[in-house]
Amino acid sequence: MNPRDRRAARHQPGAAEAAPRRRALPITVEQVVDTALDLVAAEGYEALTMRRVATALDTGPASLYAHVVNKADLDELLIGRLCGEIALPEPDPDVWRDQLHHVCAQLRDQYLKYPGISRAALAAAPTDRQVARIGEGLLAIALAGGAAPGDAAWAVDALVLHVASYCLELAIARRKAAHEDAAWVLDREELRRRLTALPAAEFPHTTRHAAELTAGTGHERFDFAVRLLIDGLARR
Repeated sequence: MNPRDRRAARHQPGAAEAAPRRRALPITVEQVVDTALDLVAAEGYEALTMRRVATALDTGPASLYAHVVNKADLDELLIGRLCGEIALPEPDPDVWRDQLHHVCAQLRDQYLKYPGISRAALAAAPTDRQVARIGEGLLAIALAGGAAPGDAAWAVDALVLHVASYCLELAIARRKAAHEDAAWVLDREELRRRLTALPAAEFPHTTRHAAELTAGTGHERFDFAVRLLIDGLARR
């Protein structure tokens, strides 16, 4: 099966149950994905190229194309692998809000293991079976909570988008902070000082509430935004 046919087969009914075919080449799709994830974990998503993966596998880029159509296909495989690690609960109307939050937190933690990889999730169509599984699970939970189908569908999209963008922003900030002249981006005291130093007449609210604007530790801001979205869905 050539790479394009293999990619198409992933989206066909019953594809998940189909037995994998043996390949003549020593390199497998699983090895390509493993190697790509190791590269991203070590150097960040921006370092990921087909050539870098090929070099790590001690082969040429042409060998990869026997298994992966292109970089976009590799991105889809990577996000699918991470989504496959997420456990979905049986939808429960009594705790549906906590269930949505927990799934989002799992997805966040998967993305943060691989700096910047959520960029691939932002650009990927949600048709990979594992990615679609997450969408199906989130939708089922929202519907169990009593949300109208249209509201549930858009809320799921907003939640997944927030997870990906949050992780990407954090990855970018950490990369910037690695340079001495930009270390302040993760220094809350320095950021607060810069905000309070703004002209108060021009920025009265920013200078007055600099502490609130820079507050939050760990994933407190992430949790706040996710809860805000979920509470908004509940009110509708």
